[in-house]
Amino acid sequence: MTTFEPVRRLAVHRVFATGERRRVGELAQNPQGVFFQYDREYLKSSPSLSPFTLAFDISLQQAPHDPHDGLHGVFADSLPDGWGRLVMDRVYRQHGVLPSELTSMDRLSYIGDRGLGALQFSPLSPIGPETLNEVDLAELGERARALFEDRDTDVSPSLAATGSSGGARPKALVYLPTTGGSGASAQPGEGLEPWLVKFTSASLPLGHEESLCEAAYLTLASEAGIDTPEWRLIPVPTGARSSAIASLAVKRFDCTPDGGRLHMHSLCGLLDADFRAPSMDYEDLIKASQVLCVSPAVGQSQFVRAVFNLFTVNQDDHTRNWAFLQDDAGRWRPSPCYDVTFSPSPRGEHSTAFLGHGAAPPLKAMQQLAGQANYASWARAQEAIEEVVDVVHRWPTVATRLGVGVDTRRLVMGRLEEVRLANRSLVGFLS
Repeated sequence: MTTFEPVRRLAVHRVFATGERRRVGELAQNPQGVFFQYDREYLKSSPSLSPFTLAFDISLQQAPHDPHDGLHGVFADSLPDGWGRLVMDRVYRQHGVLPSELTSMDRLSYIGDRGLGALQFSPLSPIGPETLNEVDLAELGERARALFEDRDTDVSPSLAATGSSGGARPKALVYLPTTGGSGASAQPGEGLEPWLVKFTSASLPLGHEESLCEAAYLTLASEAGIDTPEWRLIPVPTGARSSAIASLAVKRFDCTPDGGRLHMHSLCGLLDADFRAPSMDYEDLIKASQVLCVSPAVGQSQFVRAVFNLFTVNQDDHTRNWAFLQDDAGRWRPSPCYDVTFSPSPRGEHSTAFLGHGAAPPLKAMQQLAGQANYASWARAQEAIEEVVDVVHRWPTVATRLGVGVDTRRLVMGRLEEVRLANRSLVGFLS
Protein backbone atom coordinates (compact mmCIF):
# COMPACT_ATOMS: atom_id res chain seq x y z
CA MET A 1 0.00 0.00 0.00
CA THR A 2 1.32 3.45 -0.97
CA THR A 3 2.07 5.78 1.94
CA PHE A 4 -0.12 8.86 1.80
CA GLU A 5 1.48 12.23 2.61
CA PRO A 6 -0.71 15.36 2.39
CA VAL A 7 0.44 17.85 -0.25
CA ARG A 8 1.71 21.21 1.01
CA ARG A 9 3.23 22.74 -2.15
CA LEU A 10 2.57 22.42 -5.86
CA ALA A 11 4.33 23.95 -8.83
CA VAL A 12 1.92 25.20 -11.49
CA HIS A 13 2.91 25.04 -15.17
CA ARG A 14 1.11 26.10 -18.31
CA VAL A 15 1.31 24.35 -21.66
CA PHE A 16 0.96 26.84 -24.51
CA ALA A 17 -0.65 26.23 -27.89
CA THR A 18 2.77 25.56 -29.42
CA GLY A 19 3.48 22.84 -26.87
CA GLU A 20 5.91 24.98 -24.86
CA ARG A 21 5.68 24.37 -21.11
CA ARG A 22 6.29 27.32 -18.80
CA ARG A 23 6.21 27.67 -15.01
CA VAL A 24 3.34 29.89 -13.85
CA GLY A 25 3.88 29.99 -10.11
CA GLU A 26 3.39 28.03 -6.92
CA LEU A 27 0.53 26.94 -4.69
CA ALA A 28 1.16 26.44 -0.97
CA GLN A 29 -1.07 25.33 1.87
CA ASN A 30 -0.91 25.99 5.60
CA PRO A 31 -3.55 25.91 8.38
CA GLN A 32 -4.88 29.29 7.20
CA GLY A 33 -5.64 28.06 3.68
CA VAL A 34 -4.21 27.85 0.17
CA PHE A 35 -2.01 30.61 -1.27
CA PHE A 36 -0.76 31.30 -4.78
CA GLN A 37 2.12 33.39 -6.06
CA TYR A 38 2.94 34.08 -9.72
CA ASP A 39 6.47 33.41 -10.94
CA ARG A 40 8.31 36.64 -11.82
CA GLU A 41 9.38 35.33 -15.22
CA TYR A 42 5.83 34.38 -16.12
CA LEU A 43 4.63 37.89 -15.26
CA LYS A 44 7.15 39.39 -17.68
CA SER A 45 6.04 37.62 -20.83
CA SER A 46 2.77 35.72 -20.37
CA PRO A 47 -0.91 36.63 -19.91
CA SER A 48 -3.06 36.64 -16.78
CA LEU A 49 -4.73 33.33 -15.98
CA SER A 50 -7.80 34.81 -14.29
CA PRO A 51 -8.17 38.57 -14.73
CA PHE A 52 -11.28 39.09 -12.59
CA THR A 53 -10.27 37.49 -9.29
CA LEU A 54 -6.50 36.88 -9.38
CA ALA A 55 -4.18 39.88 -9.25
CA PHE A 56 -1.54 39.72 -11.98
CA ASP A 57 1.42 40.57 -9.77
CA ILE A 58 3.96 39.03 -7.42
CA SER A 59 1.76 39.25 -4.31
CA LEU A 60 0.87 36.22 -2.20
CA GLN A 61 -2.85 35.62 -2.78
CA GLN A 62 -5.04 33.55 -0.48
CA ALA A 63 -7.87 31.55 -2.01
CA PRO A 64 -11.43 32.10 -0.78
CA HIS A 65 -12.83 29.27 1.34
CA ASP A 66 -15.91 29.10 -0.89
CA PRO A 67 -17.13 28.15 -3.43
CA HIS A 68 -14.16 26.09 -4.70
CA ASP A 69 -13.30 24.00 -1.63
CA GLY A 70 -10.53 26.38 -0.59
CA LEU A 71 -8.93 26.89 -4.02
CA HIS A 72 -8.69 29.85 -6.36
CA GLY A 73 -11.29 29.45 -9.09
CA VAL A 74 -8.80 29.11 -11.94
CA PHE A 75 -7.11 26.12 -10.29
CA ALA A 76 -10.39 24.59 -9.13
CA ASP A 77 -11.33 24.42 -12.81
CA SER A 78 -8.73 21.66 -13.18
CA LEU A 79 -10.58 19.46 -10.68
CA PRO A 80 -13.46 17.27 -11.81
CA ASP A 81 -16.82 17.13 -10.12
CA GLY A 82 -19.32 14.30 -10.41
CA TRP A 83 -17.90 11.37 -12.35
CA GLY A 84 -14.22 12.31 -12.20
CA ARG A 85 -14.41 12.92 -8.47
CA LEU A 86 -16.08 9.54 -7.95
CA VAL A 87 -13.27 7.79 -9.83
CA MET A 88 -10.63 9.69 -7.87
CA ASP A 89 -12.27 8.90 -4.53
CA ARG A 90 -12.49 5.20 -5.36
CA VAL A 91 -8.82 5.08 -6.38
CA TYR A 92 -7.77 6.63 -3.06
CA ARG A 93 -10.04 4.21 -1.16
CA GLN A 94 -8.30 1.31 -2.91
CA HIS A 95 -5.07 2.67 -1.39
CA GLY A 96 -6.56 2.96 2.09
CA VAL A 97 -7.18 6.74 1.99
CA LEU A 98 -10.65 8.10 2.73
CA PRO A 99 -11.99 10.98 0.60
CA SER A 100 -12.53 12.97 3.79
CA GLU A 101 -8.75 12.95 4.33
CA LEU A 102 -8.08 14.68 1.00
CA THR A 103 -7.58 18.39 0.49
CA SER A 104 -8.03 20.16 -2.82
CA MET A 105 -4.24 20.29 -3.10
CA ASP A 106 -4.09 16.49 -2.85
CA ARG A 107 -6.65 16.29 -5.64
CA LEU A 108 -4.67 18.66 -7.87
CA SER A 109 -1.59 16.50 -7.32
CA TYR A 110 -3.60 13.47 -8.43
CA ILE A 111 -4.74 15.26 -11.62
CA GLY A 112 -1.20 16.41 -12.43
CA ASP A 113 -1.00 16.81 -16.21
CA ARG A 114 -4.20 14.88 -16.99
CA GLY A 115 -6.74 17.66 -16.54
CA LEU A 116 -8.68 19.69 -19.06
CA GLY A 117 -7.14 22.98 -20.10
CA ALA A 118 -3.54 24.16 -20.09
CA LEU A 119 -2.56 23.97 -16.40
CA GLN A 120 -0.45 21.19 -14.90
CA PHE A 121 0.52 20.49 -11.29
CA SER A 122 3.56 18.80 -9.78
CA PRO A 123 4.75 16.78 -8.03
CA LEU A 124 2.36 14.02 -9.04
CA SER A 125 0.66 12.04 -6.32
CA PRO A 126 2.15 8.55 -5.85
CA ILE A 127 -1.45 7.40 -5.62
CA GLY A 128 -2.66 7.62 -9.16
CA PRO A 129 -3.26 5.71 -12.36
CA GLU A 130 -0.55 3.70 -14.02
CA THR A 131 0.58 4.64 -17.51
CA LEU A 132 -1.42 2.77 -20.14
CA ASN A 133 -1.43 2.91 -23.90
CA GLU A 134 -4.07 0.93 -25.77
CA VAL A 135 -7.54 0.71 -24.21
CA ASP A 136 -10.66 -1.16 -25.31
CA LEU A 137 -13.48 1.40 -25.54
CA ALA A 138 -16.23 -1.19 -25.30
CA GLU A 139 -14.71 -2.73 -22.18
CA LEU A 140 -14.02 0.73 -20.76
CA GLY A 141 -17.68 1.65 -21.24
CA GLU A 142 -18.86 -1.50 -19.48
CA ARG A 143 -16.55 -0.88 -16.52
CA ALA A 144 -17.66 2.76 -16.33
CA ARG A 145 -21.32 1.71 -16.31
CA ALA A 146 -20.69 -0.84 -13.58
CA LEU A 147 -19.00 1.77 -11.38
CA PHE A 148 -21.63 4.43 -12.13
CA GLU A 149 -24.49 2.04 -11.32
CA ASP A 150 -22.79 0.76 -8.12
CA ARG A 151 -22.47 -2.75 -9.53
CA ASP A 152 -18.71 -2.56 -8.96
CA THR A 153 -16.62 -0.63 -6.46
CA ASP A 154 -13.15 -1.23 -7.90
CA VAL A 155 -11.63 1.12 -10.45
CA SER A 156 -9.80 -0.71 -13.24
CA PRO A 157 -6.41 0.63 -14.42
CA SER A 158 -7.92 1.76 -17.73
CA LEU A 159 -10.75 3.60 -15.98
CA ALA A 160 -8.34 5.29 -13.56
CA ALA A 161 -6.12 6.39 -16.46
CA THR A 162 -8.96 7.95 -18.47
CA GLY A 163 -11.62 8.99 -15.96
CA SER A 164 -10.40 12.40 -14.78
CA SER A 165 -13.11 14.59 -16.34
CA GLY A 166 -16.14 15.90 -14.49
CA GLY A 167 -19.87 16.06 -15.13
CA ALA A 168 -22.68 13.74 -14.18
CA ARG A 169 -22.25 11.04 -16.83
CA PRO A 170 -19.53 8.35 -16.95
CA LYS A 171 -16.89 9.34 -19.48
CA ALA A 172 -13.26 8.90 -20.53
CA LEU A 173 -10.48 11.09 -21.89
CA VAL A 174 -8.88 9.09 -24.69
CA TYR A 175 -6.98 9.45 -27.96
CA LEU A 176 -8.74 8.20 -31.09
CA PRO A 177 -7.33 7.59 -34.58
CA THR A 178 -7.58 10.54 -36.97
CA THR A 179 -8.80 8.06 -39.58
CA GLY A 180 -11.85 7.22 -37.48
CA GLY A 181 -10.76 3.66 -36.74
CA SER A 182 -11.91 1.63 -33.76
CA GLY A 183 -8.73 1.74 -31.66
CA ALA A 184 -8.19 3.98 -28.63
CA SER A 185 -5.29 4.94 -26.39
CA ALA A 186 -4.89 6.53 -22.98
CA GLN A 187 -1.75 8.32 -24.23
CA PRO A 188 -1.07 10.71 -27.14
CA GLY A 189 0.67 9.34 -30.20
CA GLU A 190 1.15 9.71 -33.92
CA GLY A 191 -2.12 9.53 -35.82
CA LEU A 192 -4.18 10.07 -32.66
CA GLU A 193 -6.37 12.98 -31.52
CA PRO A 194 -7.71 13.81 -28.04
CA TRP A 195 -11.41 13.12 -27.50
CA LEU A 196 -13.83 12.90 -24.59
CA VAL A 197 -16.09 9.85 -24.83
CA LYS A 198 -19.39 9.94 -22.92
CA PHE A 199 -20.93 6.60 -22.03
CA THR A 200 -24.58 5.87 -21.27
CA SER A 201 -26.29 4.08 -18.42
CA ALA A 202 -29.74 2.74 -17.66
CA SER A 203 -29.59 5.00 -14.57
CA LEU A 204 -29.52 8.20 -16.65
CA PRO A 205 -32.79 10.14 -17.25
CA LEU A 206 -32.89 9.13 -20.94
CA GLY A 207 -31.18 5.81 -20.36
CA HIS A 208 -29.12 4.48 -23.22
CA GLU A 209 -30.56 7.10 -25.58
CA GLU A 210 -28.71 9.87 -23.74
CA SER A 211 -25.87 10.01 -26.28
CA LEU A 212 -28.25 9.98 -29.23
CA CYS A 213 -30.22 12.89 -27.76
CA GLU A 214 -27.11 14.92 -27.03
CA ALA A 215 -25.93 14.31 -30.59
CA ALA A 216 -29.28 15.60 -31.85
CA TYR A 217 -28.98 18.70 -29.66
CA LEU A 218 -25.46 19.38 -30.95
CA THR A 219 -26.81 19.10 -34.49
CA LEU A 220 -29.61 21.57 -33.74
CA ALA A 221 -27.22 23.97 -31.98
CA SER A 222 -24.92 23.97 -35.00
CA GLU A 223 -27.86 24.63 -37.33
CA ALA A 224 -28.79 27.57 -35.09
CA GLY A 225 -25.35 29.10 -35.68
CA ILE A 226 -23.90 28.14 -32.29
CA ASP A 227 -20.24 27.15 -32.09
CA THR A 228 -20.18 23.39 -31.44
CA PRO A 229 -17.30 20.92 -31.12
CA GLU A 230 -16.68 18.14 -33.59
CA TRP A 231 -18.44 14.96 -32.46
CA ARG A 232 -19.23 11.43 -33.53
CA LEU A 233 -21.30 8.51 -32.29
CA ILE A 234 -19.40 5.30 -31.57
CA PRO A 235 -21.69 2.25 -31.77
CA VAL A 236 -21.49 -0.20 -28.88
CA PRO A 237 -20.61 -3.65 -30.28
CA THR A 238 -23.40 -6.20 -30.42
CA GLY A 239 -23.13 -8.75 -27.67
CA ALA A 240 -22.12 -6.16 -25.05
CA ARG A 241 -23.15 -6.92 -21.47
CA SER A 242 -25.52 -3.93 -21.40
CA SER A 243 -28.21 -2.65 -23.75
CA ALA A 244 -26.14 0.43 -24.59
CA ILE A 245 -26.55 1.72 -28.14
CA ALA A 246 -23.77 4.23 -28.74
CA SER A 247 -21.27 6.46 -26.95
CA LEU A 248 -20.86 10.12 -27.83
CA ALA A 249 -17.29 11.21 -28.61
CA VAL A 250 -16.58 14.95 -28.51
CA LYS A 251 -13.27 16.25 -29.85
CA ARG A 252 -11.43 18.26 -27.22
CA PHE A 253 -11.28 21.96 -28.01
CA ASP A 254 -8.62 22.75 -25.38
CA CYS A 255 -5.98 20.83 -27.37
CA THR A 256 -4.09 22.03 -30.45
CA PRO A 257 -2.77 20.04 -33.44
CA ASP A 258 0.80 20.80 -32.28
CA GLY A 259 0.30 18.91 -29.04
CA GLY A 260 -0.27 22.13 -27.11
CA ARG A 261 -3.14 23.42 -25.02
CA LEU A 262 -5.44 26.42 -24.76
CA HIS A 263 -6.05 27.78 -21.29
CA MET A 264 -9.66 27.07 -20.33
CA HIS A 265 -11.58 28.88 -17.60
CA SER A 266 -15.15 28.21 -16.56
CA LEU A 267 -17.61 30.93 -15.66
CA CYS A 268 -17.75 29.32 -12.23
CA GLY A 269 -14.02 29.75 -11.68
CA LEU A 270 -13.85 33.13 -13.36
CA LEU A 271 -16.49 34.79 -11.17
CA ASP A 272 -16.45 32.53 -8.09
CA ALA A 273 -20.06 31.65 -8.93
CA ASP A 274 -21.08 28.36 -7.30
CA PHE A 275 -22.25 25.83 -9.89
CA ARG A 276 -23.98 23.68 -7.26
CA ALA A 277 -26.80 26.20 -6.77
CA PRO A 278 -28.45 28.88 -8.93
CA SER A 279 -25.95 31.73 -8.66
CA MET A 280 -25.81 33.35 -12.09
CA ASP A 281 -27.94 35.45 -14.39
CA TYR A 282 -27.61 35.66 -18.15
CA GLU A 283 -27.19 39.40 -17.80
CA ASP A 284 -24.02 38.83 -15.77
CA LEU A 285 -22.83 36.15 -18.18
CA ILE A 286 -23.22 38.47 -21.16
CA LYS A 287 -21.49 41.36 -19.37
CA ALA A 288 -18.58 39.18 -18.24
CA SER A 289 -18.19 37.76 -21.75
CA GLN A 290 -18.06 41.22 -23.31
CA VAL A 291 -15.47 42.47 -20.83
CA LEU A 292 -13.29 39.36 -20.87
CA CYS A 293 -13.33 38.97 -24.66
CA VAL A 294 -13.09 42.75 -25.24
CA SER A 295 -15.96 42.41 -27.70
CA PRO A 296 -19.46 43.89 -27.43
CA ALA A 297 -20.56 41.56 -30.25
CA VAL A 298 -19.74 38.41 -28.27
CA GLY A 299 -22.79 39.18 -26.17
CA GLN A 300 -24.97 38.27 -29.14
CA SER A 301 -23.51 34.78 -29.46
CA GLN A 302 -24.06 34.23 -25.73
CA PHE A 303 -27.62 35.56 -26.07
CA VAL A 304 -28.33 33.01 -28.81
CA ARG A 305 -26.97 30.21 -26.61
CA ALA A 306 -29.22 31.39 -23.78
CA VAL A 307 -32.24 31.37 -26.08
CA PHE A 308 -31.32 27.89 -27.33
CA ASN A 309 -31.14 26.64 -23.73
CA LEU A 310 -34.53 28.17 -23.02
CA PHE A 311 -36.35 26.63 -25.98
CA THR A 312 -34.64 23.21 -25.74
CA VAL A 313 -35.24 22.74 -21.98
CA ASN A 314 -31.51 22.61 -21.28
CA GLN A 315 -32.01 23.75 -17.70
CA ASP A 316 -28.69 22.37 -16.42
CA ASP A 317 -27.06 25.60 -17.63
CA HIS A 318 -24.98 26.15 -14.50
CA THR A 319 -21.72 28.09 -14.32
CA ARG A 320 -19.46 25.10 -14.99
CA ASN A 321 -21.23 24.54 -18.30
CA TRP A 322 -19.93 27.85 -19.68
CA ALA A 323 -16.25 28.32 -20.42
CA PHE A 324 -13.73 30.56 -22.16
CA LEU A 325 -10.52 29.79 -24.02
CA GLN A 326 -7.37 31.94 -23.95
CA ASP A 327 -4.70 31.84 -26.66
CA ASP A 328 -0.99 32.38 -26.08
CA ALA A 329 -1.30 36.13 -26.65
CA GLY A 330 -3.91 36.48 -23.90
CA ARG A 331 -6.97 36.84 -26.14
CA TRP A 332 -10.15 35.25 -24.81
CA ARG A 333 -13.16 33.81 -26.63
CA PRO A 334 -16.15 31.70 -25.56
CA SER A 335 -15.49 27.99 -25.87
CA PRO A 336 -17.68 25.84 -28.10
CA CYS A 337 -20.82 24.75 -26.28
CA TYR A 338 -20.82 21.50 -24.32
CA ASP A 339 -23.20 19.46 -22.14
CA VAL A 340 -26.05 20.82 -24.26
CA THR A 341 -28.94 18.37 -24.08
CA PHE A 342 -32.50 17.84 -22.87
CA SER A 343 -32.19 18.30 -19.10
CA PRO A 344 -35.30 19.53 -17.28
CA SER A 345 -34.65 20.38 -13.64
CA PRO A 346 -36.79 19.07 -10.75
CA ARG A 347 -38.10 22.57 -10.08
CA GLY A 348 -38.65 23.36 -13.76
CA GLU A 349 -36.26 26.32 -13.74
CA HIS A 350 -32.87 27.12 -15.26
CA SER A 351 -29.71 27.24 -13.16
CA THR A 352 -28.86 30.53 -14.87
CA ALA A 353 -31.71 33.03 -14.68
CA PHE A 354 -33.04 35.36 -17.36
CA LEU A 355 -32.93 38.68 -15.53
CA GLY A 356 -34.13 37.02 -12.35
CA HIS A 357 -36.59 34.63 -14.00
CA GLY A 358 -35.83 30.92 -13.84
CA ALA A 359 -38.42 30.05 -16.47
CA ALA A 360 -40.70 31.77 -19.01
CA PRO A 361 -38.95 35.18 -18.84
CA PRO A 362 -41.29 38.06 -19.67
CA LEU A 363 -40.86 40.05 -22.86
CA LYS A 364 -39.43 43.06 -21.03
CA ALA A 365 -36.69 40.95 -19.42
CA MET A 366 -35.60 39.48 -22.75
CA GLN A 367 -35.64 42.90 -24.37
CA GLN A 368 -33.31 44.14 -21.65
CA LEU A 369 -31.01 41.13 -22.15
CA ALA A 370 -30.98 41.79 -25.89
CA GLY A 371 -29.94 45.37 -25.22
CA GLN A 372 -27.10 44.19 -23.00
CA ALA A 373 -26.08 41.78 -25.78
CA ASN A 374 -25.60 44.79 -28.07
CA TYR A 375 -28.41 44.16 -30.55
CA ALA A 376 -29.22 47.32 -32.49
CA SER A 377 -32.94 46.78 -31.95
CA TRP A 378 -35.40 44.32 -30.45
CA ALA A 379 -36.45 43.42 -33.99
CA ARG A 380 -32.92 42.14 -34.69
CA ALA A 381 -32.88 40.15 -31.45
CA GLN A 382 -36.30 38.72 -32.22
CA GLU A 383 -35.05 37.54 -35.60
CA ALA A 384 -32.32 35.61 -33.77
CA ILE A 385 -34.89 34.11 -31.38
CA GLU A 386 -37.17 33.08 -34.23
CA GLU A 387 -34.28 31.40 -36.03
CA VAL A 388 -33.55 29.33 -32.91
CA VAL A 389 -37.22 28.41 -32.49
CA ASP A 390 -37.43 27.34 -36.13
CA VAL A 391 -34.35 25.13 -35.75
CA VAL A 392 -35.57 23.55 -32.50
CA HIS A 393 -38.81 22.59 -34.26
CA ARG A 394 -36.68 20.21 -36.38
CA TRP A 395 -36.12 17.97 -33.35
CA PRO A 396 -38.28 15.05 -34.58
CA THR A 397 -36.49 14.90 -37.93
CA VAL A 398 -32.97 15.13 -36.49
CA ALA A 399 -33.72 12.74 -33.62
CA THR A 400 -35.23 10.16 -35.97
CA ARG A 401 -32.20 10.34 -38.25
CA LEU A 402 -29.88 9.69 -35.30
CA GLY A 403 -31.87 6.71 -34.03
CA VAL A 404 -33.72 8.17 -31.03
CA GLY A 405 -36.71 5.94 -30.20
CA VAL A 406 -40.26 7.09 -30.81
CA ASP A 407 -41.20 7.28 -27.11
CA THR A 408 -38.23 9.51 -26.27
CA ARG A 409 -38.85 11.66 -29.35
CA ARG A 410 -42.43 12.24 -28.25
CA LEU A 411 -41.46 12.91 -24.64
CA VAL A 412 -38.92 15.56 -25.61
CA MET A 413 -41.15 17.09 -28.27
CA GLY A 414 -43.98 17.44 -25.77
CA ARG A 415 -41.75 19.44 -23.44
CA LEU A 416 -40.39 21.55 -26.30
CA GLU A 417 -43.95 22.46 -27.31
CA GLU A 418 -44.81 23.40 -23.72
CA VAL A 419 -41.82 25.74 -23.54
CA ARG A 420 -42.56 27.21 -26.95
CA LEU A 421 -46.09 28.11 -25.89
CA ALA A 422 -44.94 29.44 -22.50
CA ASN A 423 -42.53 31.80 -24.31
CA ARG A 424 -44.69 32.72 -27.29
CA SER A 425 -44.53 36.44 -26.43
CA LEU A 426 -40.85 36.39 -27.48
CA VAL A 427 -41.58 35.10 -30.96
CA GLY A 428 -43.32 37.30 -33.51
CA PHE A 429 -45.08 34.52 -35.42
CA LEU A 430 -46.41 32.94 -32.20
CA SER A 431 -47.55 36.05 -30.30
